[in-house]
Amino acid sequence: MSPIHILLVEDDALMRRSLTFSLEQASYRVNAAASAEDGLALAQRDPPDLVLLDIGLPGMDGLEALSHFQGQRSVPVIFLTARRRELDQALGLELGADDYITKPFDLEVLMARIKTVLRRSQRSLDVPAHPARLAVGDLEINPSAHTVTVGGRLLDLPPREFDLLYTLASEAGHVISVHDLLARVWGAEYQDQPQVVYVHMRWLREKLEEDPRRPRRIVTVRSVGYKLEPQGNDAQHAAAQ
Repeated sequence: MSPIHILLVEDDALMRRSLTFSLEQASYRVNAAASAEDGLALAQRDPPDLVLLDIGLPGMDGLEALSHFQGQRSVPVIFLTARRRELDQALGLELGADDYITKPFDLEVLMARIKTVLRRSQRSLDVPAHPARLAVGDLEINPSAHTVTVGGRLLDLPPREFDLLYTLASEAGHVISVHDLLARVWGAEYQDQPQVVYVHMRWLREKLEEDPRRPRRIVTVRSVGYKLEPQGNDAQHAAAQ
């Protein structure tokens, strides 16, 4: 069995050499690049199983590079970021990185994050995630085509937002706790990170709700969790009967 291949894109030469050595000591095969452009070229020649991607790169930065990596193939990406401001920007752009870690970081923490992301990526390849098509009012989710429509309008949802919406839709009208959402969508390793759910809920509401500040579809049940309520003419008609 060939070793897992990690591509490290980091412009700090000392950190690049140190991380490469540590990853190789952990039995990973490592390619390293000092720029996003070089990293993308390496990935084309030798596709990685996971990318460690610095955000603050010279030339093309990590945020822009992420979309290129996603366009090449579906490869999990962990952001490396030196400043909280960069992390906020990465989250705000909704680019869909699988995880992030802020510098300076503990090597054991990084290794644990790598293992978690690789496990999650393998599960998504091994198991059909969403077997059934769902309709909740005028919201329709087609997992085989990975599409979502609201009132006939097609939405473009990144994988994690799609999974979160599908989980809510699978129990429409019922409250799902933040704890359960973390376990079902992100995995047990994220149980101490409820802010991940809050951020993705905000993004979903911005795409689904007429007024995201007064949501009617994804409803917060204070101190309990969230539930998805049907909307649209059919739902309103059924409620009136």
